[in-house]
Amino acid sequence: MKNKKQLLNIFQYTQLLVYKLVSHFPGLIKNDRNFIEYIWKYRMNYPLNLDNPKTYNEKLQWMKLYDRNPLYTQYVDKFACKLLISKIIGKKYVIPTLGVWKSFDEIDFDSLPDQFVLKCTHDSGGIVICKDKKKLNIQAAKMKIRKAMKRDFWMAAREWPYKNVPRRIIAEKYMEDEKTKELRDYKFFCFDGEVKAMFVATERQRKEEPYFDFFTPDFNNMGIVQGHPNSPRKIEKPATFEEMKKIATKLSKGLPHVRVDLYDVNGKVYFGEMTFFHHTGMVPFVPNKWDKIFGDWLQLPNK
Repeated sequence: MKNKKQLLNIFQYTQLLVYKLVSHFPGLIKNDRNFIEYIWKYRMNYPLNLDNPKTYNEKLQWMKLYDRNPLYTQYVDKFACKLLISKIIGKKYVIPTLGVWKSFDEIDFDSLPDQFVLKCTHDSGGIVICKDKKKLNIQAAKMKIRKAMKRDFWMAAREWPYKNVPRRIIAEKYMEDEKTKELRDYKFFCFDGEVKAMFVATERQRKEEPYFDFFTPDFNNMGIVQGHPNSPRKIEKPATFEEMKKIATKLSKGLPHVRVDLYDVNGKVYFGEMTFFHHTGMVPFVPNKWDKIFGDWLQLPNK
């Protein structure tokens, strides 16, 4: 007969296998709360309290379940949001759209410029960056976009705003800053129109992983590591930083919490996207005190 330690190891191993199965096939658990509780158990280092959430990551799980503002769906739609954003801050901040299609086979590559970016409207991460159309591997691009088109971003982490976003492919103008030779991402954590923190994502296209560096609204380094390492190089404050803060403030007014992503390209600011569940609320902070500090900034709305 197996002893208690062996039985415990078997139980833990079985639980891990079930977690991996659920992660790959999220539709196995239909109830949103049960799914969140189950995944949380294996991704976070403390128990989840959905009835009285205190930390930032806990509150994001609560928001998934109970904050159902229908406007969020338009904000996360990478095509539909452009019209909404244009009305709030002006068309000059929106990256030009070169085309919109329902399937990859509809794309007319002859009509596209030598440089462009393809992305799906309902997804995150399914991006094809073309710097030279003559060198573009059409078949590889097709496989990547088709895979992204099939991905159910809502089901994977229960980020409900993505559930009803129409699945389309858009082409956008290729953007790159002449000074940094990349498209740096400036991501502002906003709480009802107030910027409390932000991070800069650099070297997004490097093979290993990008660098994330967190700063205060005054651009002082916060010493936070979350999800990705800090850059080994000093991040300079862009000349457009105050303008970006004003835009983030304007876009987030009236929203309990949203992360506003912006770009600085050759001294001009462009809108990136709106993110309501940063890292899907399941990536620890280092030091972990920041999970509570960010949580204090987030005042939950009524259910």
